[in-house]
Amino acid sequence: MRNAFPAVFYLAATTAACEVTSAAASSLTLGPLLRQLTYSHPPSSSILFRPSTAISTTSALAAKCARVIGLSVSDNLELFFQSAGAALPEQVFAVWSLVRTKALAPVLMVLVAACLFMSVMLMVEVTSMATVSLAVKLLRCRPEKRYKWEPIKADEESGSLAYPMVLVQIPMYNEKEVYKLSIGAVCALTWPQDRIIIQVLDDSTDPAIKDLVALECKIWASKGTNITYEVRDNRKGYKAGALKKGMEYTYVQQCEFVAIFDADFRPGSDFLMRTIPYLVSNSHIALVQARWEFVNYSECLMTRIQRISLDYHFKVEQEAGSSTFAFFGFNGTAGVWRIPAIEEAGGWKDRTTVEDMDLAVRAGLKGWKFLYVGDIKVKSELPCTFKAYRHQQHRWTCGAANLFRKVALEILIAKNVSIWKKFHVLYSFFFVRKIITHIVTFLFYSVVVPASVLVPEVKIPLWGVMYIPTSITVLNALRNPRFIHIMPLWVLFENVMSLHRIKATLIGLLETGNVNVWVVTEKLGEAPKANPENSRPEATSTKFRDRINFTELGFAVYLLFCASYNVVYGHNYYYIYLYLQAFAFIAIGFGFAGASGSKS
Repeated sequence: MRNAFPAVFYLAATTAACEVTSAAASSLTLGPLLRQLTYSHPPSSSILFRPSTAISTTSALAAKCARVIGLSVSDNLELFFQSAGAALPEQVFAVWSLVRTKALAPVLMVLVAACLFMSVMLMVEVTSMATVSLAVKLLRCRPEKRYKWEPIKADEESGSLAYPMVLVQIPMYNEKEVYKLSIGAVCALTWPQDRIIIQVLDDSTDPAIKDLVALECKIWASKGTNITYEVRDNRKGYKAGALKKGMEYTYVQQCEFVAIFDADFRPGSDFLMRTIPYLVSNSHIALVQARWEFVNYSECLMTRIQRISLDYHFKVEQEAGSSTFAFFGFNGTAGVWRIPAIEEAGGWKDRTTVEDMDLAVRAGLKGWKFLYVGDIKVKSELPCTFKAYRHQQHRWTCGAANLFRKVALEILIAKNVSIWKKFHVLYSFFFVRKIITHIVTFLFYSVVVPASVLVPEVKIPLWGVMYIPTSITVLNALRNPRFIHIMPLWVLFENVMSLHRIKATLIGLLETGNVNVWVVTEKLGEAPKANPENSRPEATSTKFRDRINFTELGFAVYLLFCASYNVVYGHNYYYIYLYLQAFAFIAIGFGFAGASGSKS
């Protein structure tokens, strides 16, 4: 996660000001309300009216406006429900009351209990990781203090032989916009020319792009760079297959370490000089992972939101894993591996779409340790269209859940690691972060809480609906103070994305549908800067109807109904969150997410 913990929602902040006392809706039933309530009800019957009394002490004019608007909205909504009720037979309400009390309420109570239990699990996990991360930051437990690190220096006797042989792999697939950037950055790495081999693994299916990449490699080779251009006749195994094939060439046998960069990653020239010493000086370390830095995070609101989630992933999840059990998921790029560790773990496997995480788990179970170095940053690109981001999140989420299904038994019977590390990998790393997070985020905050408005027999305790999500949001904001002003928008957007993540999780766990489908994340490189008008992907549709996401719009209708019902008949302020979340679903449902001008 890669996935941060978005299991929060805006209701927490709003209910604090409004003094929520419970999560239950009114104890009145739908039928009598629609039949008996009159249009000219007392003003105090509307929950929208209540906030006006709180602000009357500071502004009589504002209070009067709030009173007029609140009563008008509440009256119109009540009139709507009253009219709808008048058009339905009395038997409908009798049946609804029976179904609600005998069938829906018991099921919803079970779901509430399950979601509260999962929320506690998530809260404990988030708190423990945040504690470790903050302790590392406050105590300044830098990697060079925990592990031996000495700069590599050549002397007159050994010359460049003092530097270990390093292989650098750049897997790519039809990367027309970024291939020059990544190849150029890797070729500029500070390392003796005779001690590095750069391997461009091109799986492109477009002959024109393949010719361009091959030409770029020839240009750098003519400058004295030791670079090879490798292609395959098929794309079997996708990225994992390309990396596996790259390791099979005979010239790789002379290399001790391998650095991997995706096509949109641009390492600094000192990357190897700062990472390789950890591997040289500490024989038990298999992986050194650097942090991602984003060149286009200011492209749009969606890219800023992505940065919040990924910054949390690196600053908290990766840092906590590295500092406690020396284990975390390899991010697939911007890292350096010890080649013998890869070989001992069984090499690259294409059984899931998270080949990087798969390798990390198998290497970790062999007793190898991983190190995250947050001070080393590698520039990369964030997907700036909703379609690209959705595909990326499906691949990451579905792959992680599918990997959990396949390695759970391997983790249990592993002999080279302690029982505590097994528990950490199986429970914390996989079960809570990769499964529970996605389930509780969507099920609780987009299904159960709204449904509780319609079923007054169900009560959600205040600590579950307010304190836990507020605490998780605060812990996230502590590591992202620069973006605290858009945290509410992050919450709403991540709740919408939870719809896609829970779907991907279930596909991965059940191994159904497109469980192993790999859709390469489209990249724009520096094209938007050079020509902003042409920043849209070529394959993007220009028709408005093709932008519509009907699933999101369907949930928006559900949330709007629950919010409106809560305004008229509720005794809490859930409608504030429900309306905001509904508008978020509507915005994304109509395709208004991503960079301006994007149609996805």
